[in-house]
Amino acid sequence: MLDRSAKGVFVIAPTPFLPDGALDLDSADRMTDAFLAAGASGLTLLGVMGEAPKLTQEESVAFVARVLKRVAGRVPVVVGASAPGFAPMKALARAVMDLGAAGVMVSPPPGLKGDEAVVSYIAQAVETVDAPFVLQDYPQLSGITMTAPMIARMAADPRVVMLKAEDWPGLDKLTAVRRLEAEGKMPRIAILGGVGGQFLPEELARGADGIMTGYAFPEMLVKVCELIWAGKRDEAQDLFDAHLPLIRTEVQPGLGLAIRKYVLKRRGIIAHDTLRAPGPKLTAETAGEVDYLLGRLSRVQPLKAAA
Repeated sequence: MLDRSAKGVFVIAPTPFLPDGALDLDSADRMTDAFLAAGASGLTLLGVMGEAPKLTQEESVAFVARVLKRVAGRVPVVVGASAPGFAPMKALARAVMDLGAAGVMVSPPPGLKGDEAVVSYIAQAVETVDAPFVLQDYPQLSGITMTAPMIARMAADPRVVMLKAEDWPGLDKLTAVRRLEAEGKMPRIAILGGVGGQFLPEELARGADGIMTGYAFPEMLVKVCELIWAGKRDEAQDLFDAHLPLIRTEVQPGLGLAIRKYVLKRRGIIAHDTLRAPGPKLTAETAGEVDYLLGRLSRVQPLKAAA
């Protein structure tokens, strides 16, 4: 089970599809193997970049089951369980936890008004799933702002084990949470950064325990964490900076997942870069720009994933 000592790189996996839009479970196997070979400390399924709203309940469970079987308990697997209502959230959470998931991740839905409404919603969500709980703080998507004191209140429930910190700018909030912990005003929880990996070195310097994101070169994220924890900040920054142009390109609103899947296909990690409809397709010009960046990156980073 996931707990508050979690750290490292939790790779957010996309959901692979065949060209006709059906689940590509063979690619799910290959992708799982590649992420584990890259040094992932954990995997996250059905996240924002997992196209979860486009899957049926049965497809979601089938995909999670396939990845869990391939992981075979080697790393914890977190499953996104956000849903419009608590009934589908509970059903999915129970199904994946019974299959062997380590925890679930939930974000407050758009439209909640005021701090009390947000805190109350999360308390009900934690009670509903009754499993190790990852609180996703992603106001760019949800429109919900959670302050450090609000997070402290939510963390009073021991089932809230991790904060996925994706506010932007959010580094000062990360520091504020760690300060509340140091002052004894809240228990220490695991904090993993996000937002495509754009601020990984800074997040680690501010006290993050790692990162949960789906950047298509997770081995770089793993190495940056290792270097910073070894006190080699400049070496870590040099490696990170080489990837920053592609990271910037990959986090474009609307196109981000299409670019990520394109790169994963180029790396041999998934067979197809299909997004389930509705979804954007890369123009030849955009694909050419990504290819150019991959060519430059290949001078310091092998394109093909490790077997």
